[in-house]
Amino acid sequence: SQYIGMGKEFYEQIPICKEVYDLASEVTGLDIPALCFEENEKINITEYTQICMLATEAAIYMALEQNGYQPDVTAGLSLGEYGALIASGVMTAEEAFELVRKRGIFMQEAVPAGGAMAAVLGLDAAAIEQICRETAEQTGSEVSIANYNCPGQIVISGQEEAVHLAGETCKASGAKRVVPLKVSGPFHSKMLQGAGEKLKEELKKVEISDSFVPYIANVTADYVTKKEEVKPLLASQVSSSVRWQQTIERLLADGADEFVEIGPGRTLSGFVKKVNRDVKVSSIDKMEDFIQFIGSHVEAGAC
Repeated sequence: SQYIGMGKEFYEQIPICKEVYDLASEVTGLDIPALCFEENEKINITEYTQICMLATEAAIYMALEQNGYQPDVTAGLSLGEYGALIASGVMTAEEAFELVRKRGIFMQEAVPAGGAMAAVLGLDAAAIEQICRETAEQTGSEVSIANYNCPGQIVISGQEEAVHLAGETCKASGAKRVVPLKVSGPFHSKMLQGAGEKLKEELKKVEISDSFVPYIANVTADYVTKKEEVKPLLASQVSSSVRWQQTIERLLADGADEFVEIGPGRTLSGFVKKVNRDVKVSSIDKMEDFIQFIGSHVEAGAC
């Protein structure tokens, strides 16, 4: 979802957004505005992508908060879970920036040779789970589900040969398409457990708030309401399946009636619509989205 220029209008036009980007730069020692706004190759390397995405999400969220918006519950996909943690008050933006900078480095360093990911379209999740298990047993290699994105779209991750073989089996079993992903590693697979162990050590330095808005964890697709649950879930998240579809289904079942995607791109809005096309979804990526969102809520008497 990252792109050159993401968040630039917010940085230039809203003082609190500039403060957030500047804080991210101060905490990480990187020039975050330059990485986000100026042409460069680093933005597509995970150790830089992650902190740039999070800074942009946090900046836009802080602008919303300044205008009186507060979530009832938060959630985010993979890296986006850290944006959700900031919005829920689990940790400060400063702590999240420091943690995600390390997370990006650990994940980049942990990337082994021969890892791959692929999106499987149009095949039942249970069938893909079984194919991954059987392929892993037959080959002695790692392949498993990385992301349950939405109905009809599941991402598998692991060793290249096993991912390819599982993908071919998925196609033979009725998948409409299997699309290799341009990624720098087999994220959300057991091959990233080393990164999770390093992250676990960094998490020891973070102070988790005593009270926060409930958020839903990627690993369990369940609410986190107790501070002692936060760190173990974040440590295991980098090598576990992201249960995004189940997260949205849980929120809908509990009565969530408005979803607001904050940050670059509109991918998550699309996933939510695939789960339930009738639910209200807004995406705030650019300044015009922000203005339209606030305007529509003022008209509706929500703010």
